[in-house]
Amino acid sequence: MILSGKEIEKRLGKDIFIEPFSKRQLNPNSYNLRLHNELLVYTTPLLDMRRPNPTERLVIPQEGLLLEPGRLYLGRTVEYTRTYNLVPMLEGRSSVGRLGLFIHVTAGFGDVGFEGYWTLEMFCIQPIKIYPGVEICQIYYHTIEGDYEPYRSRKYQKNAGIQPSLLYTEFEEMR
Repeated sequence: MILSGKEIEKRLGKDIFIEPFSKRQLNPNSYNLRLHNELLVYTTPLLDMRRPNPTERLVIPQEGLLLEPGRLYLGRTVEYTRTYNLVPMLEGRSSVGRLGLFIHVTAGFGDVGFEGYWTLEMFCIQPIKIYPGVEICQIYYHTIEGDYEPYRSRKYQKNAGIQPSLLYTEFEEMR
């Protein structure tokens, strides 16, 4: 079951923490999250799952930044979220998608117990100018049934900013 906007607001400070929170960003069954003013881009054309891949930090100026098609941009939300007893999910906003900007290529599914900023895997199909602070995506919440172990990943839990892939650490753990 997906929580309504009123239920999201009712559970703030209990099962749901969104910092900062603005009632203006609350929707009938989701909450809009904003784009921070920084992005990461990988600096090599070949990415290797078994190794850390070098990145470069870009700042999105107030006058906007032009994104190029065919390039992956990693962004993050302004909002820091914590969720207990619910499964957080992330989707791009339809107004953004209608401009050909995809906000999460594959990772819109959160884990119960996740705490941190959401890293956004952004990709566009034609050049598009983006701006810091724009309401770029929405978070919504599913109830969960049955016993569960809360999310405790050493890779992404309680992150401090944009997170490039840390998949290489799983290869290190297999050694």
